[in-house]
Amino acid sequence: MKNCIEKFKLFLQQKSSSLVKTIVFPEGNNIKIIESASICSQLNISRCILLGDKKYIHEVALKKKIIIDENVTIINPDSIRNCYAQNLFNMRKEKDIKSYQDSLNLLDNNIVLSLMMLNQNDVDGVVAGIENTTADIIRPTFKLIQNNCINSFVSSIFLMLFPDKVLIYGDCAINQYPDSNALAQIAIQSAKTANSLGISPKIAMLSYATGNSSLGSSVYKIREAIDIVKNVKPNLLIDGPMQYDAAVSSAIARIKLPNSQVAGHATVLIFPDLNSGNITYKAVQRSSGIISIGPVLQGLQKPVNDLSRGASIDDIVYTTAMTVIQSF
Repeated sequence: MKNCIEKFKLFLQQKSSSLVKTIVFPEGNNIKIIESASICSQLNISRCILLGDKKYIHEVALKKKIIIDENVTIINPDSIRNCYAQNLFNMRKEKDIKSYQDSLNLLDNNIVLSLMMLNQNDVDGVVAGIENTTADIIRPTFKLIQNNCINSFVSSIFLMLFPDKVLIYGDCAINQYPDSNALAQIAIQSAKTANSLGISPKIAMLSYATGNSSLGSSVYKIREAIDIVKNVKPNLLIDGPMQYDAAVSSAIARIKLPNSQVAGHATVLIFPDLNSGNITYKAVQRSSGIISIGPVLQGLQKPVNDLSRGASIDDIVYTTAMTVIQSF
């Protein structure tokens, strides 16, 4: 019998392959990206565009025995930068771009170029970050994609694939010190993502304390966030504050929060700040050897996802699948 990891990977593969979308990879010369694009194509997860040097990519593929088929397109970024310069200038001329030449200069950055391809609907999503920091991805995304955003708030989640379950951790990449309103938005957006993946959202608002065992501003902030969520989305199952063990262990939940519908069975875990979230996801990922997918950005009208610079081939392939699903 397949464990939960393999089942969920198969679910992502099947759902993404049914949608027929095109994803652009601005770091197309990277060996991991080349191999991941090949796998995505062979599994029908997506059509892929690699921005890079065609000769170099084919040489790498030949050397590493990577298949580059008809669903993987290699584009020399220099050949298309001019196509987006005028639109970029028109978008930003009232803000931070003073001339057409400025827009051309910005498009020398493949991240910016790929975001403009997404902005102009030439691709369905962007996957980047194997050679760039989160800030390198997020800053231009907020300028070029968030302008078309339905929501004014952007957050992130990681999908944590354990052998027996899939958990959603938020926010482990974007919002450093979320207040109660931000925590509520993170919870609501994460629940929406869970639903899109067939995961029934049971939201645990995490803290160093469980229930009424402690007082303090950080605990009050979590309680206030829960009240906001219940007001806006009364049908969502949400509880807290609770410690991590009470959220995921039914034995501990029976002792600490015996009347909770969430404790012991949480599927969506919301951390109180970026420090706790980022440290926890990396500690769990590296210590247990599980697969983590993300950060997956939430709240953008068009999907852009940021890879960890230490991302594995599996991480890249299934982040791409998530990007396809988000574009639907």
